[in-house]
Amino acid sequence: MIETITADRDPTPADFGVLWPVHTRWADHDTYSHVNNATYYEYFDTAVNGWLIAATGVDIRTLNAIGVVAETACRYVHEIWFPDELRVGISVERLGQRSIVYSLAIFRALPAADLQLAAVGRFVHVYVDAQSRRPVPVPAPIRAAVATLVPLRRSPSPTTTGP
Repeated sequence: MIETITADRDPTPADFGVLWPVHTRWADHDTYSHVNNATYYEYFDTAVNGWLIAATGVDIRTLNAIGVVAETACRYVHEIWFPDELRVGISVERLGQRSIVYSLAIFRALPAADLQLAAVGRFVHVYVDAQSRRPVPVPAPIRAAVATLVPLRRSPSPTTTGP
């Protein structure tokens, strides 16, 4: 649950072992002139899968097992817009036999290399056989890569940001 990663305070970039770059797109805006809420989930998906491909050195689409999204959650903290540059913080909440739970955050790059928290999320991949769609163990290259991710780190700062 999101509460487990935000119980004492919002995460900071220092809490994550990976900060994956993602750029907003012109088409991400909605009628309210900010990035649409559903697009945040696309950023989570892009960051996790982009990182998995880079970390494993394997095109994960060619594996016999695929990670399907079984659950997502997002708490919005700050609006983002095009042409913002983002960093998606990736950490692991749980590495199971057939699933992975990621703790995530979206940070907006600001001048002077500062990063502003925009959203906090959770993403669950369940691995299934690419043909039968029956649950299978997490593939070895993915398990090895995810095992290098640390659980969400907590820096000692007591500050909290939010809407």
